[in-house]
Parts: sequence; structure tokens; C-alpha cells
Amino acid sequence: MSASEAGVLLKIVVFYNGDFGQRLVGNLLNYSGFCISCGEACNQCRSGKYSAAEDIVALVEMPDPDTLGDFIDDVEPLLPRVPPADIAVMVNVHPDILFGMLPLMKEAGIQGIVGGSERPKEMPLGLRKQVEEKAAELGMEAMFAKPFCALRPDPSKPKISAFLEKAMIGDPVIEMVMQKGRKGKDSILAANVVRSAPCGSTWFVAKRMVGLEPDQPDLRERVSEAHHAYPCTASMERDMEIGDTILHKAGYIIRDSVEDAIRSARRADE
Repeated sequence: MSASEAGVLLKIVVFYNGDFGQRLVGNLLNYSGFCISCGEACNQCRSGKYSAAEDIVALVEMPDPDTLGDFIDDVEPLLPRVPPADIAVMVNVHPDILFGMLPLMKEAGIQGIVGGSERPKEMPLGLRKQVEEKAAELGMEAMFAKPFCALRPDPSKPKISAFLEKAMIGDPVIEMVMQKGRKGKDSILAANVVRSAPCGSTWFVAKRMVGLEPDQPDLRERVSEAHHAYPCTASMERDMEIGDTILHKAGYIIRDSVEDAIRSARRADE
């Protein structure tokens, strides 16, 4: 499936545990009342823009990995039923259970497996590579990122790329419109979300950018404030793989996305 085919129905199953999993599901469904970050200032900026409600065939809540120990001797009793689907999204699933699920996902017709890490001990690099290699052996695509908002469409994985495009999630992409503001200085007239972080925070950050000047000294701080206020649920524990906290990494990703949007912004007054 190419990105141009992303409009067709994609059957999605989500296996999840924890707050981030619930937030990702809420963002995919985009139901009324999911995002409450703006409070009374809400202008329904997300309403009608997208929804995976018709695509999701099952939401499967998984055991908390922290209650299962590092290694599971007998994983069979913990393996869930895998319904027929195209894409499986994995959020905070114990690695032994995930490995045990791979043959079941193949039998269920899963073509792409998507996941990520929001905590240092969750899906480390070596494990992510092992899952991707085993999935490839079984004829499935797999893509994992740390954090989840680092997921980026990859031409070598067309099925997953089509899912990310249709669901509008992954590495954030924003489109901006500029106009002349006070004293002839540019200001951000509009900030439209093309692809949001899986948690949905990009919509809130984009809204907070409207009215700001792209060259104002505290722009990065304003992006960071919005990102924290949503709030981002990534860990503040230092991660040895990335040499920083995962929350900070997520903050750099949205900051870069805003700065990319400013550089490529179109003008309303030309």
C-alpha cells in the first residue's frame, strides 16, 4: 500500500497499557471532549479533521509490564487473541509477550507493527532491532521509535507509512501562514497540523503559536511551555540511549517542527 492509497480502510488493533496508551487511543479516535487542554478557550480546532474510529477493530488492554518482572518463563497464558487486522499498534507491552505475539499477528494478517518508547526501560534499542528483524522474517513491517513522536514515514515500509499518513500521527508536521503584524513585523496568522505527535499534543502547541512573532526571543520557551502544559507524558528519567530524558527529546522534536514550519510558511499578504 502506497501513501497515495492511505484513504482506503485500514483495520487497526491497539494493544496498550497505561496512561500514554489511553491518550494515544483517544487521539486516534478524536472523539469530542478528548482534548481539554484549552479549557473554556477551546475552539474545536481538531473537530472533523480526522478519526480512526471506523478503522479500529479492537482495543486490547495488556498487563502492566512492571508487574510481570524482566523475564516471563511461560508467556502462553498471557498472550491475547489477535483479531484480523492490517496494523498493530503496541504501547507499553512486555517484550516477552510481544515476541510471543509475532506468530499470532502473522496468522491474523497483520502487515505492520508500530510501537515506541516513553520510558528508558521500555523497548530499548537492541530489543527494537530484534523485533523488527523477526517481523521481517515473518513478512511483516515493524517500526519502533523513542519517543513515539519520532515515528516518521519510511518509503521502505509502505504499509506503516500509509497508516501514519491516514491516522495523521508520528513525527509532527505543521503548516503555518504568516502576515504582517505590529510595526511591520511578521506574526503567525495560522498554524495547521498535518501530522501530530501520537499523544495529540501538536494540536495544542500549534494553537499556542498563533499570534506570536517568528523571531521573538522567547519563541522556543513558548513552544516548550505549550508542550509541557498539554502535558507530555514521556519520562523525565535520563535515558542512556539518547543521552537525555525522553521528555526533552520529545521537546526538541516539536521545537524543530515549529521552526521548520516557520521556515516554509506561506504568506497571507502576498
